[in-house]
Amino acid sequence: MVHFDGKRFYNPHAPQAPGLLDALRWKLTSRPQPSPVFISDVEPSIPPRRVEGAGMRTTLVNHSTVLLQQRGSNILTDPIWSERASPLSWAGPRRRRKPGVSWEDLPPIDAVLISHNHYDHLDLPTLRRLADRGDSAFIVPARGARLLRSRNIGPVHELDWGESLSLPGFTIHCVPALHFSSRGIYDRNMTLWCGYVIECRDRLVYFAGDTAFGNHFAQIREKFGSPRLALLPIGAYQPRWFMSPVHMAPDEAVRAHRILAAGTSIAIHHGTFQLADEGLDTPRQQLIACAPRESFLVLDNGQFADIP
Repeated sequence: MVHFDGKRFYNPHAPQAPGLLDALRWKLTSRPQPSPVFISDVEPSIPPRRVEGAGMRTTLVNHSTVLLQQRGSNILTDPIWSERASPLSWAGPRRRRKPGVSWEDLPPIDAVLISHNHYDHLDLPTLRRLADRGDSAFIVPARGARLLRSRNIGPVHELDWGESLSLPGFTIHCVPALHFSSRGIYDRNMTLWCGYVIECRDRLVYFAGDTAFGNHFAQIREKFGSPRLALLPIGAYQPRWFMSPVHMAPDEAVRAHRILAAGTSIAIHHGTFQLADEGLDTPRQQLIACAPRESFLVLDNGQFADIP
């Protein structure tokens, strides 16, 4: 593996994530834009149990949690229903908007895609609840299965960049991202991070996970072709000196959308948890300003798009 040194993973031919001293400098010098403590503007939707036929329904639940329904299959990305994206119940980024789909209204889930192990993407309480419902396969990047198995969450499948998993009705391809992993002080980059391409008959869906801008978008298009739908992160991008190696700004997400030649893109990783210095709704405002004529959608929690 060109992205593994025998102990830790890394981003080949790209800037690495900032370290602890950089994080301390950011926290000591940051001036976050103010945002409301909680915004009560979410109107939850009730997805159908299944979507048959040739269409696809994509529902933004919150943050990077998206429900993809097509050809009788239901896939959920980076699910989080917890109040905090944190290992602690009393500290850490707190939810500013409620989920756009109530837990009780969540349909059966065939596959759960986890892009990496950060708390806003790998939420163990939510994964435990999904496992308790049964009938879900959990897909994680390389060396990420141990954490889930330790909580009796499964069945779980590990994929490295370039590997694939075929499940009834679709195939999951693990693709590169520019990011990092850690859930504590001593486990940095000991598990992989990734995006996924979902292949379902004649349709491709690309879930970018969490990523900086880079040449991997062109590589993904070259290998798989243009996706019908791309889920691209736009939040947690300020200050750029600190965030640019791991998170795209909205204008970079537009560049990625164009490079991929995606039929439609939907913005993720914004609007629910304030993780960086920009305001909670600044990413959506910036995206709308820089992509007024693009097929790049900014959905509210609970809103859905029908993709032909």
